[in-house]
Amino acid sequence: MYQSPVRLCTSLLQREVQVIYTASLSSPFKKAFGIQEVPPVQFCHTVCSDSLSAGKAVSTTASVATTGPAPLAVTSRSVCSMGANTSRLYSALAQTLRSSQYDQAEEYPDQAVDVEPIDPDCLLEECKEMLRNRPPRPHRTFKLPGSQSSKYPPIRVMQWNILAQALGEGKDNFIQCPQEALNWAERKYLILEEILLYRPDVLCLQEVDHYFDTFQPALSSLGYHCTFYPKPSSPCLDVEHNNGPDGCALFFNKDRFELLDSTNIRLIAMMLKTNQVAIAQTLRCRETGHIFCVAVTHLKARSGWERFRSAQGSHLLQSLQSITEGTSIPLLVCGDFNAEPSEDVYKSFATSSLNLNSAYKLLSSDGQSEPPYTTWKIRPSGESCHTLDYIWYSQHAFNVDSLLCFPTEEQIGPNRLPSLSYPSDHLSLVCDFSFSDEPDRLL
Repeated sequence: MYQSPVRLCTSLLQREVQVIYTASLSSPFKKAFGIQEVPPVQFCHTVCSDSLSAGKAVSTTASVATTGPAPLAVTSRSVCSMGANTSRLYSALAQTLRSSQYDQAEEYPDQAVDVEPIDPDCLLEECKEMLRNRPPRPHRTFKLPGSQSSKYPPIRVMQWNILAQALGEGKDNFIQCPQEALNWAERKYLILEEILLYRPDVLCLQEVDHYFDTFQPALSSLGYHCTFYPKPSSPCLDVEHNNGPDGCALFFNKDRFELLDSTNIRLIAMMLKTNQVAIAQTLRCRETGHIFCVAVTHLKARSGWERFRSAQGSHLLQSLQSITEGTSIPLLVCGDFNAEPSEDVYKSFATSSLNLNSAYKLLSSDGQSEPPYTTWKIRPSGESCHTLDYIWYSQHAFNVDSLLCFPTEEQIGPNRLPSLSYPSDHLSLVCDFSFSDEPDRLL
């Protein structure tokens, strides 16, 4: 019977049981990443050292005689981190995935992960301890554009392109960035620290290529519902010793929100399916009963693709129009649009019938200008400083209560991003929203 490459990959990977000796890891990290200590078993072959223990744990793989896939669990998925000893099985399967043409919309359904809850404060302290030899991250403060009038806690939304590990090490060529700054064994703690510092209720990430071995188990243990949608032909798979495809990921706090609907969208441009994707989820706020839709996307990069991005944006807007039944369900749309405010795709979102506004415009004195940058890096072609990342919101339904300001040029430093103190070439955007109290807008 025919089995698609990605299903074959998943099936085979589930047949491997990863055995990790983690004496050097403290309890919160074992819980966060779903790591279990198990007795020795008969070894089939050795796979990569697992970077979850910062290079100290030894990982081995046992052969399992079974007539079907093992139950899905964090420790049964043998996805290896970047490094010279990456599993040959995974590398071979990744080659198969890269050469195959398929739509992954149904290949990555939401999957529950059995992990123990952990204290976020304790996990944050662990991150700080792992990063004690690195310089402190740039200090950032919140600005309040208006007073928070709702009696309910605001909804904190974080938008962040975290920089795929395979791209950072193998493709992006940040010529001023020290190589040790890109070491995944520590860089992942910088990413987690940023998330734990701001504790978003809704977290939208792009360029996620360590979803199954890092973000899904860690964020599940913190009480998030997790969804991942990889690019159909991720450039990460072109990098030797990759950790699988990168894609968009959406996380929300299960204590605050109930999932009503989830849609994976493969974006279309000029009547062709593209390599860019989006996730849209309809949520109900447990405190207020309000229903809203949150979406995350990552549009086509590089100069010269402006019309392509515009077409992708139009398709996304059409999809969101259908999902939200016109404008009756308010929207929060996060993404790396790879587009400056002067581009058509930005103008399409700003003038859409969905009545969207860009939250970070409110940091400007007139409320009409975007920040001067959301990404700042140095490549062989020169310095690149652009505004590409946005949080769009339905103006009729949400109030913006506060916004996280960006670090200054001096704080970022002459070598720009990423750096030893910041893990990505994109800065995170964090915004606190409250629902409008207009009675006719409540759902």
